Amino acid sequence: MIGPKCRLCRRAGMKLFLKGTRCDTAKCPMEKEGRPPGQHGAKRLRLTDYGIHMREVQRAKRLYGVLHRQFARYYREAALQPGNTGDHLMQVLERRLDNVVYRLRFAMSRDHARQLILHGHFRVNGRKVRIPSAQVGAGDKIEPAAREKSRKIIQEAYAIRKVLDLPSWLKVTEEPTFVGTVVQLPTPVELQVPLESQLIVEYMGR
Repeated sequence: MIGPKCRLCRRAGMKLFLKGTRCDTAKCPMEKEGRPPGQHGAKRLRLTDYGIHMREVQRAKRLYGVLHRQFARYYREAALQPGNTGDHLMQVLERRLDNVVYRLRFAMSRDHARQLILHGHFRVNGRKVRIPSAQVGAGDKIEPAAREKSRKIIQEAYAIRKVLDLPSWLKVTEEPTFVGTVVQLPTPVELQVPLESQLIVEYMGR
C-alpha cells in the first residue's frame, strides 16, 4: 500500500497501525487531531447507510492491506462455510501469514511483515514461504530463516514490540530461537478486531 498512511487512518476514523511504533506514540496524528484529512475535514459529515457499510469495508481492506478482488474472494469463501460469515471472514484475514508475523511481534507493521516475507526471511514448518497471503493453520510454526541477517531483523522488531500483548491463539518461544506457534485457529472471542463484521457482510452481500 502506497501513499500517506496517516491520512488513511484519519479518513477511516480509526488507527490502522500502518506505521509501526509511531502509531503507539503521541506523534500519531490520530492522537493529535483525528479529524478527516483535507481543507474541510473538520466539518461534520453525515454518512448514509450505504456510506457506513462501505467505510467499514474500506477499513478492513486498509487494515489488512488487501485489494478489493482478493477481499471479495475471501468473502465468497467465508460465505460458503456454515455459521457466521463475518466471523469466518475475520478468521481468514487473521490467518494471513503477514498478519500472523505482525501479531507475533516479529515485524513493525503488516507492511513490514509483507516485505520480510517476500524477501525470504521466514520459514513456516521449516519451509521457505514468500507469499504474504498464505494461510496458516493450527500447529504451524513460524520462525526466521537461519541466516544471521534474518534473525537480527526479527530480534530488533521483537525487542521493540514485545511489550504489546500477544493474542491468546499464538505463542512465542523467545531467544535464541524466536519460534512462533499457531496454538489454535482464532475464535470469534479471540479475534478482537476493531471492525463491525456484520456491516461488511451486509455490504459485500448486496
